[in-house]
Amino acid sequence: MSIVSKDRLPGQKAMSDKEMIAEAERALSDIASVREGVGRVIFGQEAVVERALIAILAGGHALLVGVPGLAKTKLVETLGVVLGLDARRIQFTPDLMPSDILGSEVMEQDAKGKRSFRFLPGPVFSQLLMADEINRASPRTQSALLQSMQEYHVTVAGHRHDLPSPFHVLATQNPLEQEGTYPLPEAQLDRFLMQVDILYPELEAERRILLETTGIDEAEARDVLTAERLKEIQMLIRRMPVPESVVEAILQLVRMARPGVGNPDTDRHVAWGPGPRASQALTLCARARALYDGRLAPSVDDIRALAEPVLQHRMALTFAARAEGMSVRDVIRRLVKALD
Repeated sequence: MSIVSKDRLPGQKAMSDKEMIAEAERALSDIASVREGVGRVIFGQEAVVERALIAILAGGHALLVGVPGLAKTKLVETLGVVLGLDARRIQFTPDLMPSDILGSEVMEQDAKGKRSFRFLPGPVFSQLLMADEINRASPRTQSALLQSMQEYHVTVAGHRHDLPSPFHVLATQNPLEQEGTYPLPEAQLDRFLMQVDILYPELEAERRILLETTGIDEAEARDVLTAERLKEIQMLIRRMPVPESVVEAILQLVRMARPGVGNPDTDRHVAWGPGPRASQALTLCARARALYDGRLAPSVDDIRALAEPVLQHRMALTFAARAEGMSVRDVIRRLVKALD
């Protein structure tokens, strides 16, 4: 069977098997360098680093969830340096306004007294935007990112302003149980390719953190890729073939997660489930994970591994499920086990 994908973007020339393999080997070398560069600064948390990189390689956005002090902000800063992206940071606070993110128009007057408006771009005009503690701002301010995350441009005063390419949002979020936080709108959650949960580090990783971050010398990240090279790898991932068995597994999993499709457990436990964006996210992330692991096509195992980070923020439980003490992760694990 040919490894060349039949699906290609308009205007693209089909790649031969030999060209595909050569491009994949080059990409693997670059990805290995990125992993090494991140590993010099971020200790442990291999699964977190993998999922964050997969989200970027797939061309999407990621939501990093964890309690304070688990190096969420440090991870995003490191990824910006290693990937060679123009990175900006926004600290979300309750008094943050949409114009603080998007920018605003100001009136200027020249020497002749003629007045005109000039657009001052906000920090969203970057290649990697770190939305730090995104759930500490009001829903009105959070919604300022909706258009940029989906359409890659913003509209201010009726004028369209295109964002740089590539454009990625890596948002950090404290658990919603903490005081002073606002749940993200469902429409915005759906725009995140994955939700990456960050747990406490293992013993040896925490020991290394203590020894290597409390002295005079501290490891610093160095650029490994360029933005143009990252875009080339992202395009290669979109050209990777997806076996029919993987397509069927994605459709089965996503559709079983929706109430009203004939799954009694889902009808009882899920109030609303994932839409087609979840299927798209699983397809892209499965391709990216395959390349990350050195494979030229994804497998059903990739779908099983990615089901939780891709689906958990796209589902809500019923009152009955919450009363039984279930979590969204419990529902997803049951659905994964039911995959053929």
